[in-house]
Amino acid sequence: MDANERRIVAFTASSHGLVHTYELSIPILLTVWIAEFSTTAATLGALVTVGYGLFGVGALPGGVVVDRFGSKPVILACLLGMGGSFLLVGAAPSLPVLAVAIAVWGVTASVYHPAGLSLLSKAVERRGTALGYHGIGGNLGIALGPLAAVLLLVAFDWRVVAALLTVPAFLVAVYGFTVDVESALATAGNADDERDPESDDDNDVASDDDDTEVAPDTNGFAGFLDDTRVLLTLGFTLVLVFVTFSGLYYRTFLTFLPDLLGDVLGGFADLQLVDPGSPYADEFDPARYLYVAVLMVGVPGQYLGGRIADRIPPERALVYLMSVLAVLALSFVPATGRIWSFLLVSGLLGVALFTVQPLSQATVAAYSPPGTRGLSFGYTYLAIFGVGSLGAGLAGFVLTVAGSRELFLVLAGLAVCGALASGAVHRFGESRE
Repeated sequence: MDANERRIVAFTASSHGLVHTYELSIPILLTVWIAEFSTTAATLGALVTVGYGLFGVGALPGGVVVDRFGSKPVILACLLGMGGSFLLVGAAPSLPVLAVAIAVWGVTASVYHPAGLSLLSKAVERRGTALGYHGIGGNLGIALGPLAAVLLLVAFDWRVVAALLTVPAFLVAVYGFTVDVESALATAGNADDERDPESDDDNDVASDDDDTEVAPDTNGFAGFLDDTRVLLTLGFTLVLVFVTFSGLYYRTFLTFLPDLLGDVLGGFADLQLVDPGSPYADEFDPARYLYVAVLMVGVPGQYLGGRIADRIPPERALVYLMSVLAVLALSFVPATGRIWSFLLVSGLLGVALFTVQPLSQATVAAYSPPGTRGLSFGYTYLAIFGVGSLGAGLAGFVLTVAGSRELFLVLAGLAVCGALASGAVHRFGESRE
């Protein structure tokens, strides 16, 4: 990558990390809000559900906006919107204002994935590596963002903490204004696909030589339908099937993982990492730190996935990787018999789970034309965050009516379905590149 491409990767990876930092700081602040606003967990849960719902559902219209206005202005709007929403969180005098602030965060954060991934897929030559670094930024936000919120709450009032959390968003936005996206897109031959709203007339007619490189007019609902028709080939439809199973695996696995880790670690009676007489004993939960460790080992997984995507067709690599995830799911419960095997399988699951992400993103890019790249990632993250969110309910249902062994059998089944779907993409799909 040249210097300009590295700046684009740094900009998008930092933005990605902040999206997930805010996403997972909200549950930390929930514990304070219950007392602050004299409300119930159910009420706050409903408010947060609205924000998270908008975060998922907004990805599709976000993709339309990206194709209309270009990625960089949308990412900048996302950063400024998230920062502004957390300023409003810190200043919220009442529960209704807090609800509005969380909803604003959900709307502004929802546009990030279509914008960031569309930009990387079109502006950086080594796409897989760039997507890997982008995923590393997200993993760092997922793991370290909540930790930062917890540590800040030790020293400051929650309103001050909410205000302090806005600082990185504004700093990254300032940095983003200095990033030259246009020259990178021109070098990659995709400048016409990052649309200027003032120049739609020049984009209304596609080239006769390559009618898949420029999307139809995106103005209005008719334009959205035209873009969708261009996008939804057999190959891309099969990609959506794959990312749905991938999203279900991701959410099913991670939702109750802290509880599962706690149950397993509780079975090792001689596991005393902290002196029971220590004043920190009540606060120290090994399962929480192991959960963070599982998320952190996703960092090398993201890098590995990016490197693989630059070397072999990503959809073919996903067949092998989803098969590995199926085997690891079947191995989890038997591995709990010994601490070393339990830690090994947990770590491998963390690596493999996040290796999937840059490979699946590279597959989305390969099976969608650049002119509708934003819309393609909009549909993708609607499937991952929208349909995939059903995995939380699936995990809770299986654990309630059966147990952890059955849950990991379900996970293995989801992984096998994902492997079959990625195999179908490789066999029947036609790349758009």
